[in-house]
Amino acid sequence: MTNSVKQQSGKRTNYRWFVALLFFIIYTIAAADRANLGVALPFIRKDFDMTNAEAGGLVSLFLIAYALIQLPSAWLLSKFGVRKVFPISMILTSIATGLTGTVNSLFALKMCRLTLGLAEGPLPIGVTTTINNWFPSKEKGTASGIFLSAVKFGPVVTPILGAVIISIWGWKEVFIFFAVPGIILSAFWYMLVQNKPSESRFTNQQEVDYIAENENGGNQAKGVTASVEMPLLDKIIRVKEVEQLNTNKDIFKSWNIIGCSLGYCFQLGISSLLLAWIPTYLLVVKNFSIIGMGIVAAAPWVGAVVGNLFGGFLSDRILGRRRKPGMMISSIATAGMMFVLINAPAEPTIFGLLLFLTGVLLNIGFSAYMVYPMSFTAKDKFPTANAIVNMGGQLGGAATPFIAGLLLDSYGWNSVFTFMSIISCLTFIIVLTIAEPLKTVAKK
Repeated sequence: MTNSVKQQSGKRTNYRWFVALLFFIIYTIAAADRANLGVALPFIRKDFDMTNAEAGGLVSLFLIAYALIQLPSAWLLSKFGVRKVFPISMILTSIATGLTGTVNSLFALKMCRLTLGLAEGPLPIGVTTTINNWFPSKEKGTASGIFLSAVKFGPVVTPILGAVIISIWGWKEVFIFFAVPGIILSAFWYMLVQNKPSESRFTNQQEVDYIAENENGGNQAKGVTASVEMPLLDKIIRVKEVEQLNTNKDIFKSWNIIGCSLGYCFQLGISSLLLAWIPTYLLVVKNFSIIGMGIVAAAPWVGAVVGNLFGGFLSDRILGRRRKPGMMISSIATAGMMFVLINAPAEPTIFGLLLFLTGVLLNIGFSAYMVYPMSFTAKDKFPTANAIVNMGGQLGGAATPFIAGLLLDSYGWNSVFTFMSIISCLTFIIVLTIAEPLKTVAKK
């Protein structure tokens, strides 16, 4: 595509960072649309009687639908492109959110949560596909950190705004309030972001060439070597040559993809459990006020924003595009933090700081899960690889709130924190078994 901007010479444009800002804002709204149920749940249960397991199941309905729609979403995005599918998905997400605020029965509430999961499903693959198309290899981790910080920034905003809205109006108004911004932002995405930087009127040829430098098939076949020598670390994390995955069959057979998906399953499961149950824990166990709950419940997600941004910078710049160390640091540190939280005092400042630290440590490795398949998967097949990783994560996210409800009904809160510690240790073991693909070779 030739346009006036591309014909100009001179300094390279940096429009890709505006694209990053836009998907950060949009996904913050999308993340808030899913997070608002956790804030409203204690008040919903006053209108609709349910056990802890049933409440956890309500949270899981969204994530089950969200997980199952990942592979169909990959097909839609591959066929029609991010520019068309992404804004439609966001509009449907906003409609489903608004309808949640109109329900008068538990069945209707469940249907709205299922619809929300189906509507929102294409969004994460749309963002990661955009990152894969719009950023060179050395910036993919940072861009993924920005995306995942949006996933966690939504829950920063939600408890605070949700608590205020509930205090003034009620829980239904929370969903109506959050439905509006996504519709407006969808129009901005359609007008301002093309599927590829070469198609955008806002990028010049220098930026297109800069992005393409490490992304074409020839460079992938040759591989991308680390910019920093770390022989001992490379031995621990199993750095090796990995064959490029060029077909869906290759992707489904790859233990590296499956192992990455399983690790993400457990880690996102912990994040989902905290999102669903921490507001209730603060109100029921720690006896915080509604406003106090809103402020402290935001702490882990403030930490998550910091953790995601730092994790992306860590893997791109400090660790020379190594992805596994961040995953390993997150899993083992999170396991330890669960036992700290069990014994934490009910003082809001101290508990808030501990939740903040938990958010930082849990999320240092999250961007690595998103970036990991990019280096050894052909670009046109990346949506499928990403769908498998994200589907595993969302299935974990769907299971853990329900499992937590079962544990609460039978054993209490200590068992919930112990459960999170155990699955975080399992993550560490699984991540050890996958390769660190710093160099990709053509499939023989």
